[in-house]
Amino acid sequence: MNKIVIITGASRGIGAATAQLAALRGYSVCVNYRSSRNAAETLVEEIRRAGGTAIAVPADVAIESDVTRLFADVDKKLGPVTALVNNAGILEQQMRLETIDAARLTRILATNVIGSFLCAREAVRRMSTKRGGSGGVIVNVSSAASRLGSPGEYIDYAASKGAIDTLTIGLAREVAEEGIRVNAVRPGFIYTEMHASGGEPNRVDRVKVSVPLKRGGTAQEVANAILWLLSDEATYTTGGFIDVAGGR
Repeated sequence: MNKIVIITGASRGIGAATAQLAALRGYSVCVNYRSSRNAAETLVEEIRRAGGTAIAVPADVAIESDVTRLFADVDKKLGPVTALVNNAGILEQQMRLETIDAARLTRILATNVIGSFLCAREAVRRMSTKRGGSGGVIVNVSSAASRLGSPGEYIDYAASKGAIDTLTIGLAREVAEEGIRVNAVRPGFIYTEMHASGGEPNRVDRVKVSVPLKRGGTAQEVANAILWLLSDEATYTTGGFIDVAGGR
């Protein structure tokens, strides 16, 4: 069976590292992006030059019609999806709760929570053996923030990742008998461009002293965990979590 993976928010950071590693492991890769077209197309070209198969598909996972189109495009261009990595996520400027408004909360939850639910729904519709599928794997990218709360910085982002943890547990039990495994990784302080969105590009260097390993992590280290969960080495693992957070 062909291995086909959709990775949301894959034009940079953890998503891009996961796309590259998945291609090396024999997956045909859909690099989903919202607005970073050049980065996504550059990544696809890199994968192709290395002998892999990849396509770039624009879609905002917070918009239901975009999600259905994303999966339909993959059906047509690559075939039925066998793996989904729910990686797309956003955060906004660091602030305390008393200055957060409803519009910000709506943006965060729409992408980080609703987007993951919608993508998981479309994946289950194609993977479930009860619906004629051949099974598959879903890996959700959560965050150590779901355990730690991100006080004074991003408690809205942390709460959205708490929802992803609950989605992982519930969906894993819901579809286990249908040939689908669902797990999550929880990255900690990882060197990615996302920190700039919060107004502090060098945040990892500031906070790494609080990490038992005394360093920030890399996108590649997170990708390694994701690919293990996707692999046949993890066939008895569902509803589980891998913390890639340096012991924090």
